[in-house]
Amino acid sequence: MAIQPIDVKYTAVATAENGRDGRVASDDGQLDVVVNPPKAMGGSGAGTNPEQLFAAGYSACFQGALGVVARKEGADITGSTVTAEVGIGNLPEGGFGLTVALKATLPNVDEATAKDLLDKAHQVCPYSNATRGNIEVTLHVG
Repeated sequence: MAIQPIDVKYTAVATAENGRDGRVASDDGQLDVVVNPPKAMGGSGAGTNPEQLFAAGYSACFQGALGVVARKEGADITGSTVTAEVGIGNLPEGGFGLTVALKATLPNVDEATAKDLLDKAHQVCPYSNATRGNIEVTLHVG
């Protein structure tokens, strides 16, 4: 698949110091957090970690894409939530890989409609487009 050109509307800028055991800050000062490896990976767990930051960004982005799709479809997603679970682990060939499970609660639509909206949002969401074919992403209605 060829990479398509993008008409960039915004560029986020963040800088990390000391990798997974340091600090990450955005250039505008809106984000400034301590990062530490989670206890499950031998770290202190005292700060946030890249997987939590990725989960936060993906869930927010996917919720936004869901809103775009719902408006187009005339569906009421008032009170909906999207939770992203990002897993990290060893790849069989070496290195590390990620998995993502997106769990959406849409109280005002039936399950079939919810699944359809999630599938369509997965085609619109920039995070989904960036990860497609690279990591396993599963969608769940709950």
